[in-house]
Amino acid sequence: MTQKTSYPSPLLRELQENGFTVIRSLLTPSELTTLRSAADSLTALARAGSWPYIRTVGKQFPPWPSTPPADGSGIWGVQHLLHPDLPLPQASKDAFLKLYFSPSILSIAKQLLPEGTTDDDLVMELFNMLVRPDKDFALSWHRDDIPATASAEEERQRLVPATKPRYHTQWNLSLVDNDTSLVLVPKSHTRPRTDEERAADPFEPDMPGQLVVELNAGDVAFYDNNILHRGVYSSQKERTTLHGSVGHVAGAASGKRARNVLQHGVGEWVERCDFSALGERGEEARERAEGMRERLVRMGRENKDVGFSLDG
Repeated sequence: MTQKTSYPSPLLRELQENGFTVIRSLLTPSELTTLRSAADSLTALARAGSWPYIRTVGKQFPPWPSTPPADGSGIWGVQHLLHPDLPLPQASKDAFLKLYFSPSILSIAKQLLPEGTTDDDLVMELFNMLVRPDKDFALSWHRDDIPATASAEEERQRLVPATKPRYHTQWNLSLVDNDTSLVLVPKSHTRPRTDEERAADPFEPDMPGQLVVELNAGDVAFYDNNILHRGVYSSQKERTTLHGSVGHVAGAASGKRARNVLQHGVGEWVERCDFSALGERGEEARERAEGMRERLVRMGRENKDVGFSLDG
């Protein structure tokens, strides 16, 4: 008789067994209004070519060009919401800062990381945004840190079993209703692709067993970044989704996360971030953020020339 695995949190059980978990209405109406205003302003600047850190239509993985495509197809993402040079009013910059380091986000992250995780284990990672393109665009089926060319045995070696702890957690938090862009195959985060999945078109619109993750404003989905998934972006449907990740010091120390995080260029500016606004919540909040940053900086110092996870 197989012994059933015991999990310290229902959210962790969902993530470990299914590869994702959704928390509804994480934000207050006031928080939504403030973040949506900041996000809309930054997106407009990025579309106009006034913010160089973007994800351009036609290119799925980093590195991306620093200007929108000349053909008018637009962008599908905005990078580096914590960058000190973000061309926004301080209040808008502080809104992004307070959300990323908020107790609501970090308390969930600690539940999804190894049991017993404390503030001293957390590592600052990525905070970006996914937006509506000007031309319909889709990402192919992929795992974020395992190439499509990997054999079944290679996948088996790199995927983390459901019974083992994970050293990072990734999330999508929608600021608008009816976000249906994230499509994934539940439970595919712990197994190699099936023969049918391997033979499928990279942009297969109806993969067997797929699920469309439906988010409304304020909902957040945490998911394993090596679950089989894709993004579907409609030019006719608004999307404003904050896209972040938090790591665990054990993963950073082993170098397991370095490439996936540092390939985005966060190490170029993170030491200049100003966390003073977090002091409004007490020195503990600011000190927690400073510690998370220091562990990211340390990961960068210990892992040079990491390259890029995937091509395309």
